[in-house]
Amino acid sequence: MELTTRPGRRTRLILALIAAGLLLILAGVGVYGLLAGPRRDASPAPAPSTSSTPNPSETFPTADEPATVRLTHNPEQFARSVAATLFTWDAGAGYGPLDIADVLLEVAETSTGEQNGLASDMTGYLPTSSAWAQLRSYATRQSLTIDSIGVPDGWADALAQARPGQLLPGTTAFTIDATRHRTGIWNAQQITSEHPVSFTVFIVCSPPAPEFSTGPCQLLRLSQFDNPLR
Repeated sequence: MELTTRPGRRTRLILALIAAGLLLILAGVGVYGLLAGPRRDASPAPAPSTSSTPNPSETFPTADEPATVRLTHNPEQFARSVAATLFTWDAGAGYGPLDIADVLLEVAETSTGEQNGLASDMTGYLPTSSAWAQLRSYATRQSLTIDSIGVPDGWADALAQARPGQLLPGTTAFTIDATRHRTGIWNAQQITSEHPVSFTVFIVCSPPAPEFSTGPCQLLRLSQFDNPLR
C-alpha cells in the first residue's frame, strides 16, 4: 500500500544548518561516497532551448505546496519519488526551497542521526533564497524526466567495505540519470531549457521481517550533485 506524506512542523535546527551551509560528512564516507559539494545556485532565468516542446510525460508543479514523497516499500519507486520532489518545483508558488527540504526531511531515516548530513546534501540541489526570488520574477518552473535508474555497480564494493553494523538492513543506492526541464518568461516570451543531471539516492527499505521495522522506505543521504556513485 502506498501513502502520501504531508509536510509537518519545520525542523528548525536542521534548516538552520542548511542556511549556515554546514558540511557534515559521514564517518563512513567511503561507503556512501558522499561529499557535500560547492553550492550550485540556480541561474536567474532558463537559457533558450532549440526545443520548446516538453516531453509528454513532463508535468510541472501547479500547487501551492511542494511535491510530496510517496511512501512505499518499493525501493525504486521511493527513489523516483524522492527525485521528483527534489527537482519538481514552481518558483511562483507559495513556498520556497526550505519547504522542499522540509518535505524530504519528513521521510528521512532518523535512527542513524544522518538528518543533518542530508540537510547539507540538499544545499547542492536547491536554489538559495536569493536565487529563488530571481527565479520567481521569471515565473520559472522545473521538472525532471528520469532517463535511467538502477543500483550502481559500485554499491556492491561499498557493501563489501562496510564495517559490520555500519549499514542498516535494507540500505541501498539508486543512481539516476535524468533531464532537468525549466520553463520561464524572458522579455515577455516563454522559453525552455533542458540540462542533463545525475545523482545517487541512498535509502533504507527494511526487510519485512519481525526483527526489523516494516515501515515504508526512508531517505538516508544524497550524493554530490552530478557526481553519482557508478
